[in-house]
Amino acid sequence: MAYDFEGKTEKDAIEQAVEQLGIEQNKFDVEVLDQQTGFLGMNRKVRVRVHLRGEGAQTSSAVRTGESVSGFARTITQGSYSNTPENDFEHAVVDYLTTVTDMMGAPCEVQVMYREPSKIGLRLDGSDNGIIIGRKGQTLDALQTLVNIVGGRVGGEGIKIVVDSENYRSRREESLVRMAQQVADEVKESRSSKLLEPMNPFERRLVHTALNDINDISKKSEGDGQYKQVRIFYRG
Repeated sequence: MAYDFEGKTEKDAIEQAVEQLGIEQNKFDVEVLDQQTGFLGMNRKVRVRVHLRGEGAQTSSAVRTGESVSGFARTITQGSYSNTPENDFEHAVVDYLTTVTDMMGAPCEVQVMYREPSKIGLRLDGSDNGIIIGRKGQTLDALQTLVNIVGGRVGGEGIKIVVDSENYRSRREESLVRMAQQVADEVKESRSSKLLEPMNPFERRLVHTALNDINDISKKSEGDGQYKQVRIFYRG
């Protein structure tokens, strides 16, 4: 007894089989019938045929003998999680980053770190992560900017894509906060001002927030372009 299922990936199709047939995966064999992948991963589709074996052939009455069942797997819900792409948008941005890092000579495996209603985090793992991150994260920022442009063109309008590698962004945030607080203490003691290193908009906001509650200290951004500097000065 066999049934056909369709999904974004082979895993999705198998999950459909488990759910709709009401049996465990070890009760059937899987035959991949067809795989289709469009440009940048759009319209990806995998069709499989599930062959029931043993007691698995005794399915619920909701599935009739010879009936073909197809459909896409649902989005990951609370209590379960997959770090592989789950829809056309995710496939497109993952495929894009995979292609770009390969062209850079620093191929990476791209995985989903987290999903939020208007944000998705992608992690790049490879043997040349230093190249991917770049000096002070500038290459990582460039990749993030590019993939957000691509994401907006393939159905991800309003979804922010965060790209990270080796947990660089978290380590960078902690380092910037410590540095800003240390410089603020020095400025209070010397009653002068100091200019921090050039930072992207997110990093500058982080510094401003970290110093909001420190008395006798003020700050402002200086310079042009994306990478501006924050000046910390005494205002007692």
